[in-house]
Amino acid sequence: MPACLFGQEPGVPRDTSFTVASAAVKVLARYPHAAMVFPSLPPGVTERKNLVYASIGGRHLHLDAYLPDTPARRRHPGVMLIHGGGWRSGDRSQAVPMAQRLAAAGYAAIAVEYRLSPEAHYPAALHDLKSAVRWMRAHARELTLDTSRIAALGCSAGGQLAALLGTTNGDPRFEGTVGTAGHSSTIQAIVDIDGVLDLTHPAESGKDTGSAQPSAGASWFGATYRERPDLWREASPLQHAGSQTPPVLFVNSSLERFHAGRDEMIVKLQAHGVTSQVHTLPDTPHPFWLFHPWFDTTCGYVETFLSRIFPPQ
Repeated sequence: MPACLFGQEPGVPRDTSFTVASAAVKVLARYPHAAMVFPSLPPGVTERKNLVYASIGGRHLHLDAYLPDTPARRRHPGVMLIHGGGWRSGDRSQAVPMAQRLAAAGYAAIAVEYRLSPEAHYPAALHDLKSAVRWMRAHARELTLDTSRIAALGCSAGGQLAALLGTTNGDPRFEGTVGTAGHSSTIQAIVDIDGVLDLTHPAESGKDTGSAQPSAGASWFGATYRERPDLWREASPLQHAGSQTPPVLFVNSSLERFHAGRDEMIVKLQAHGVTSQVHTLPDTPHPFWLFHPWFDTTCGYVETFLSRIFPPQ
C-alpha cells in the first residue's frame, strides 16, 4: 500500500472553519461539563497513516487505517469513517478517536479523506468514497478485511454521505471513475450520526433565502436549491432508500433539523424489510460525538449495532 509523507496535499483549497477546537468553544459555553475527545492508540491496534487510495491528476487522496493485531489469516469486518464539516470543512483526523475505538473492538477501521466543496462540487465526494470502498476490497489482505462485511459510518455531512453511499448500492450512475476499479463499492451497513437524509427539507433547502453568503449546501452543489432542486433531491439518501439499502443505525442529537428525512426513510426501509435502529441523545449539541460524555455512549450504540449486523464468525 503506497504511503504519502503528508496527509494534507499542498495547494489544495481548504476551509478550516470547522475544527474540534472551534466546536468546543460553542459546546463548552452551554455544556461546561463536556470535554474534547483526543486520539489515543489502544493496545493491540496497529496504525497505518497517510495511505494513498486514489489519485486525480496530481492530487492524492489519503486514508488512515486502524487494524486489530491478530493473525493475518483472520478477517475482520470493516468500517469506513467519514468526517463532517458541512461538506466544506473538517478533516479525517476528527474520525480517528472513533476509528481507534472500533479497531480495539475488532474492526478494520478506516478514516478517509474526500474532496470538499472548496475543491470540488457534488458528486466528487461520493465518487471518492465509493473509490475508497473499492480500495479497501483491493487491499483486503493487508487490512485483514472481510470484504463481505463493510460498514460506512459518518457524522453530520459525513452521515449524509454514508447514507447516500449505502442507498445507492449497485447504482452505476453514482459510481464515478476515481481510483481503484474492478471491485465492488457496495456496503453492508450504514451508521448515520446526525446526518440529514432529506436535503430538500426547508431546514436545509431554505437557508439561501435572503442570505448574503451561500449555505453549505449551495457551496457543495455550486447552486442553491431554487437553482438546481434536482441536485439537492438526488443527493438526499431518502430519495434512494429501498430494497438495496443495507441495515441502518441512526444516532441523533436533540436538534430536530438534523433529523430531517429520518422518520420518512425508516418507513421506506420498513416497507422493504430493511432493519433500522434509532437512538436520540437528549439535550445534546450537534457535534456530540466529538466530546465526552457522549462519545462513549455513541460508540456503545455503534458497537452494539455492528455486532448484530456483523456477528463474530
